[in-house]
Amino acid sequence: MTSDNPFPVEINLHQKSHRLTIRFSDGAGFDYPCEYLRVFSTAAEVKTSHRPVTGKEGVNIERIEPQGQYAVRLVFDDGHDTGIFSWESLYALGSEREKNWQGYLQQLERIGYQRQQPANQQRRIKILYFSWLVNKLGRQSEELQLPPSVADIEGLLGLLARRRTEYAPLFSKERLRPTINKQFAEFFTRLEDGDEVGLVPTSPTPPATPDL
Repeated sequence: MTSDNPFPVEINLHQKSHRLTIRFSDGAGFDYPCEYLRVFSTAAEVKTSHRPVTGKEGVNIERIEPQGQYAVRLVFDDGHDTGIFSWESLYALGSEREKNWQGYLQQLERIGYQRQQPANQQRRIKILYFSWLVNKLGRQSEELQLPPSVADIEGLLGLLARRRTEYAPLFSKERLRPTINKQFAEFFTRLEDGDEVGLVPTSPTPPATPDL
């Protein structure tokens, strides 16, 4: 392939977060929610339909099947398995995601469909602190009841930063590597009831903050 035809060099399925991430040979990287890929499936029955696909807010990808050297078939947990995504189509879906999604939302509005948000549920998590976070915060761990507004690790860091603003630098994404249930995770990883979140500093030197 030439530089005019970028191809994936890394494909990662984050099932817990219902997301697919792809890094291409030209350095571009894209994050695809599973719902987005499902409603923009390349399958003929989707592309030729005059009505947008609905009811896929909680859909996930079960597996990815290579199709030669040019594409993958995405198998979704709602049974949809006829979408073959070429590298070109994935690149276009990634680079035009915002425009495509806004167009999709406008279609839903025209037909009077309201996307369903996940049902609110009580989520209690345990946070483990490491390295200088232990000294700065004066604790090794804590349990926290998450408000509905906190969906993922990035949201959790924002919540922790807001609890005491002078300690906000401790929770900068650039300074931390998160884990969930003892596995390294992305900042967009969803938080669920019973999760154990570890916050591991990436540098041995803490940021300057007021003393406790």
